[in-house]
Amino acid sequence: MSNRNTGLAVEAEGLVRSFGSTRALDGLDLRVPAGTVYGVLGPNGAGKTTAVRVLATLLRPDGGTARVFGHDVVRDADAVRSRVSLTGQYASLDEDLTGAENLVLLGRLLGLGRVAARDRAEQLLAAFGLTEAAGRQVKKYSGGMRRRIDIAASILNTPDLLFLDEPTTGLDPRSRNQVWAIVRAVVAYGTTVLLTTQYLDEADQLAGRIAVVDHGRVIAEGTPGELKASIGAGSVHIRLRDPEQRPQAEQVLRASLGVPVQLAADPAALTARVGEHGTDLEAGTQAARALGELAAAGIVVDDFSLGQPSLDEVFLALTDHPAVPADERDDELEAAR
Repeated sequence: MSNRNTGLAVEAEGLVRSFGSTRALDGLDLRVPAGTVYGVLGPNGAGKTTAVRVLATLLRPDGGTARVFGHDVVRDADAVRSRVSLTGQYASLDEDLTGAENLVLLGRLLGLGRVAARDRAEQLLAAFGLTEAAGRQVKKYSGGMRRRIDIAASILNTPDLLFLDEPTTGLDPRSRNQVWAIVRAVVAYGTTVLLTTQYLDEADQLAGRIAVVDHGRVIAEGTPGELKASIGAGSVHIRLRDPEQRPQAEQVLRASLGVPVQLAADPAALTARVGEHGTDLEAGTQAARALGELAAAGIVVDDFSLGQPSLDEVFLALTDHPAVPADERDDELEAAR
């Protein structure tokens, strides 16, 4: 494992960036430890992509400061670019070239000789499980293969900081797991990864620390465990026998617990926070009382569990709305063009 990165990879203070009357960044602060995966979690329009583009020197901020490994993103843009790489939400390769041709071409553009570029391409194709597809045009790749070769292209020169902007949007579960494995391998080598995502489980799986962003600013920051603990000791998960009773059950739970109640995709399921002051005893007492009041209202519960809050519940508690479904397109990219 490389130890070339120590301290902070990113320091951003009060970043502001507007597009017309829309303020995409509104005083955003970030401190990203080097050698880690740092998650930036937020809904469409929260400012995630704009922040990445500012940090990668693709946009100039209207206010505030940002440094990447100590280099100012405005005054020392060339120094920043020499240490970073960016994989955006959509593949940026030539669709008509083969996977191998794309990597060799990019290697040559980065200054590698013919033999070195070809060798590096072969190494990456093998590492990313794409050797058999090396001679196939990229436009014939599956979504997961496109994301893998896009990331491979981003680490041709082994960057110190890799920006991954929504890297698994639209991928099936198997492809997502493959990308996650690649991210872990990249970090094990010593590269810092700044990951923007709407997938709450993705942030939970990969990120050592997470910044929750909404309306262009960080509204919470910490480890996944710290963020979950910040909203209470646990969550009560309930499944009803009769889905038609869910509206009534929601009212009972809201009145009993005094917190928002989440309606799950399952039409018979509900979730709510318990233990606001962070104690397991309080959480258990509140859950038992809520179950009693549901029974008193004639609502039959088929399944019940008490567990740690999810990041989805953290997001709801912090923003008063659930995270946007992960398959929706992030329109910030269009706004930033």
